[in-house]
Amino acid sequence: MKPIENDKENFKSNLIIIGGAEDKEGECEILKKVVSMAGQGDAKITLMTTATEHPDEVGDNYKRIFYKLGVKNIDIVNIDSRLDASKKEYIDSIINSTCIFFTGGDQLRITSLLGGTESYKALKEAYDKGTLLVGTSAGASAMSSNMIVEGTDDDAPKYCTLKMAPGLGILGEVIVDQHFAQRGRTGRLLTAVAQNPHMLGVGIDEDTAILVGSSSFTVIGSQTVTVIDGMYLSHTNVSELKPSEPLVLTDIKLHILPRGYGLDLISRKPILKK
Repeated sequence: MKPIENDKENFKSNLIIIGGAEDKEGECEILKKVVSMAGQGDAKITLMTTATEHPDEVGDNYKRIFYKLGVKNIDIVNIDSRLDASKKEYIDSIINSTCIFFTGGDQLRITSLLGGTESYKALKEAYDKGTLLVGTSAGASAMSSNMIVEGTDDDAPKYCTLKMAPGLGILGEVIVDQHFAQRGRTGRLLTAVAQNPHMLGVGIDEDTAILVGSSSFTVIGSQTVTVIDGMYLSHTNVSELKPSEPLVLTDIKLHILPRGYGLDLISRKPILKK
């Protein structure tokens, strides 16, 4: 069956998921797209540095970059405890943003410090009303309903080599992995899909992002997005193995999608570049 074609005229997105290490000094394609979708000079960007152990350094670096790209109204919100997540100034900053940007670090810090808090409720409310939400690196993984917390890079898919946890639940039925090709993470995403075959595995390379609409996504950036679809998996031994034994996975679907291509999240069919 022919893949459906991309109708960019009807594509609306307020979620950008970046594979990490996006270009910050050259053309800055992805970050320019963030600024454009956030409102250009009228944008109000809130940088969420919760994931990182170096919030001042990371926050100041992104603030400098976005300022250079024409954004003057930039807040840095470092929620470092669940008590912080109840602070009115942080909640107000989230609610009044045109863009909420999660930096990299440790995705488990994001979910464990924000989950169920007033800041999380404000985040969901803002996103549901159309505020642009962006996550890079760890911030990308956290957008999933289920996220990879830890796994072995550069290895074949093996049983019990992966730790997963609930994510922020922004993008349902999808598992996002980042720094994908650069860190050799195909095996660990295959393992994640083997354990959750109803979910799509989406591996995003560095300096690459997906613009997610209500039912599809489009790829931007310099590298590729790998999609692993286990819906029609015909045989697996995932329930029969001992830890670190290799998995059997037959009839897995895989798509490699560069800039301009995409995926229909309902039909799971590729969207061709026009």
